[in-house]
Amino acid sequence: MDTKRIGLRDIMKLNPEETLWDSAVAGFGVRRQKGTAVSYILKFRTKQGRQRWLTIGRHGSPWTPEQAREEAKRILGEVVIGEDPSVAKSEQRKAMTVSELCDQYFSDAETGRLLTRRKIAKRPSTIESDRGRIERHIKPLLGSLKVIAVTRADVEKFMHDVAEGKTSGRRKSTKKRGLSLVRGGKGAASRTTGLLGAIFSYAIKKNLRQDNPVHGIIRFADGRKLRRLSNDEYRLLGQALERAENDGMWPPAIAVTRFLAVTGWRSGEGLGLKWKDIDLERRTASLPDSKTGLSMRPLSLAACEILKTAKVMSIDDFVFPSKRGTGKMNGFGSYWEKIAAKTQIPPDVTPHTFRHSFSSLGDDLGYSEITIGAIIGHKSNSITSRYIHKTDAVLLSAADAIAEETARLMAAQD
Repeated sequence: MDTKRIGLRDIMKLNPEETLWDSAVAGFGVRRQKGTAVSYILKFRTKQGRQRWLTIGRHGSPWTPEQAREEAKRILGEVVIGEDPSVAKSEQRKAMTVSELCDQYFSDAETGRLLTRRKIAKRPSTIESDRGRIERHIKPLLGSLKVIAVTRADVEKFMHDVAEGKTSGRRKSTKKRGLSLVRGGKGAASRTTGLLGAIFSYAIKKNLRQDNPVHGIIRFADGRKLRRLSNDEYRLLGQALERAENDGMWPPAIAVTRFLAVTGWRSGEGLGLKWKDIDLERRTASLPDSKTGLSMRPLSLAACEILKTAKVMSIDDFVFPSKRGTGKMNGFGSYWEKIAAKTQIPPDVTPHTFRHSFSSLGDDLGYSEITIGAIIGHKSNSITSRYIHKTDAVLLSAADAIAEETARLMAAQD
């Protein structure tokens, strides 16, 4: 069996199915297959006397003769102390994939075993949002990789691929016969990379790897939309709601849209509002499961009038019920699109735009950030809200003033 110190020239001269053994490291060799692929190999015997063959890797991906030779020395060092690298490599091939890790992560999240930073179980809406990002982005791009093999370079490439729309297209949704349009973009890339970091932190807790490859990745800017309604857009909103009423649209859908506009609440908070959490006499609402935890909110006179009207329409525990059956309203997004189309409200205006618009109006009227935050349940007020059981006159007065200004702008004429 011919041996010599393997170099690049020797590799170039290899014939198909020819093997060349290295003279510097016993058992280390290089073999060309029938095509052009050339692989570095290692033959050795374990301490139990069993002969093993191990493929180190293909030439050029990224192995060079010197790198492969050093890897052969490292492997032989493991053999000397009684380990069997071929068994370890076989186990590695059977190791958990990123797709399997995501499934396990979801299983623990859905059963409440996965706690957030606030030491509570993830909310169902959060779990559903995470599921969408995993199915649309993480699994298609990283799902087949082994958890222990994912590198920081893999994560950086993943983030840029999502940002550039590599995962865009139509995907089946969780709804029956439903489809969702996946666009990707920088915002989706940043949020999904953040979720990926949480999933790998979970992997560390489960002893599936020692480090988190997402740590140190510089993500795109948050990209939060600070869009606010102009005076003209407030007027268009008021006209659109009137037309929707005249056209016979589902009344609770119109009512919740008005309610969100005069309160600055998140859409999920309005849609999930229940009568048991409202005290119209004291003009307060207690939200037990808002995005920031338990949250006490003042209710303006305008908001109370909307709720009194909704009381007549509601036959359910929810203030703004579903059109079919019982439970929370479904398809509010579709209702909003129909409302916006009544007066051609710009497409970048969403119900969440009402929240920033409400805050901006409060700022225009001279109220402090702390006061506005307490009215709309901002995160910075989540700690003190645990101890508040009633709203004071100052907050109620501020809520009234901002709601009145909102109503005035919505009622403005051309």
